[in-house]
Amino acid sequence: MRIEVVNTGTELLLGKVINTHLGFFGQELFKLGLRIQRQTTIPDGDEIRTVLQNAFSRTDVILITGGLGPTNDDLTREVVAEMLGHELHLDQSILDSIEEMFRSRGLKQNRSNDRQAMVPEGAVVLHNPNGTAPGLYVPADEKAGSPHMFLIPGPPRELKPMFLDQVVPQIKSLLGEDHQIATWRNFRIYGVGESTLANEMEPVLEPIEGLELGYCARLGEVDLRLIGSDEAVDAASKIVREKYGRQIMTESEDPIEKVILELLLEKGETVSTAESCTGGFIASTLTNVSGSSSTFHRGFVTYSNEAKTELLGVSPDLLAEHGAVSNEVVAAMAGGCLERSGADHAIAISGIAGPTGGTKEKKVGTVHIAIASRNEPLFAKKFFQPVERIAFKERVTRLALDLLRQRLQGFTLD
Repeated sequence: MRIEVVNTGTELLLGKVINTHLGFFGQELFKLGLRIQRQTTIPDGDEIRTVLQNAFSRTDVILITGGLGPTNDDLTREVVAEMLGHELHLDQSILDSIEEMFRSRGLKQNRSNDRQAMVPEGAVVLHNPNGTAPGLYVPADEKAGSPHMFLIPGPPRELKPMFLDQVVPQIKSLLGEDHQIATWRNFRIYGVGESTLANEMEPVLEPIEGLELGYCARLGEVDLRLIGSDEAVDAASKIVREKYGRQIMTESEDPIEKVILELLLEKGETVSTAESCTGGFIASTLTNVSGSSSTFHRGFVTYSNEAKTELLGVSPDLLAEHGAVSNEVVAAMAGGCLERSGADHAIAISGIAGPTGGTKEKKVGTVHIAIASRNEPLFAKKFFQPVERIAFKERVTRLALDLLRQRLQGFTLD
């Protein structure tokens, strides 16, 4: 099945809004064994007509996002209906839904929203409980030479649930029962560069018949995707596990914070944090996961030396002797966090995010991380992450969480 994506919205081309739709569609369609062949981003207005004319003959499905709003430059439904020669009619159920949404929010309805209730002849309405613009499924029209088209609202909070709940089932029905989905497995590997991973894995994995490899690099980690038959993926997975057992954060696409949550839940344990240079980023990352309140109880942001002493009990003499950015101080921070929070594990971190603040002895990018756990040796170590300030905070957060992940999985920290 050949699939194209057309994203409409002048704000996307001006850089005012980051276009995340392609990544979302690509990941979800891949689970169905499908891949996007082409993606086009266009401004609001009549440009969509040219793009669709060019796409009709080369594709089977077009996903069109945006252009379904109430303003004059929202032309997606009108252009599609015109190109197919289909009349637009008012769908009273949509109009009633829009009116009820305005009433429930105590707002007066703007009659320009009525145009959102116009539906091309033969289209299937995709209901939108999160906004006023319904989506539309327009089946392929042999007479017009058009493929299947899905018209979806642009805002992610409306687009994502509509796509998962209504578009994906429709695409599955188009594929039919005989459609075969290749087995795939994702290894999220920490602390190994993409080129190193490729150089080490490709010579031993590429000879496996019917196996396809894919990579996606992030700050400090790389996804290694294995795609193929059950036998090929299982054989390759065994090799990857033997080579990178300790560095494998997860055999899924789950982020490290979700992995941590699940490990803590499994053990019935909790974690707290004591942060300096990351300014609460570790706590924020952990609490991005729904259900984290059962495993994360408390976080201390002790940016100043005074805060380290007052909140965590770090000795002023220790700070004066070794400085805030040192193994001695982060060890004391972790111990104080463990004691005062009552958690089973504590993460402590102190470093120099830059671009100012570095010295000859302690350069920008220097960071010390400690992990304290009940009935486990206290771990404290110096690391060096010479990247810009925001990337530094993100990277050392992932490093600290991966250290905790290793401890929770029974590895010895050294």
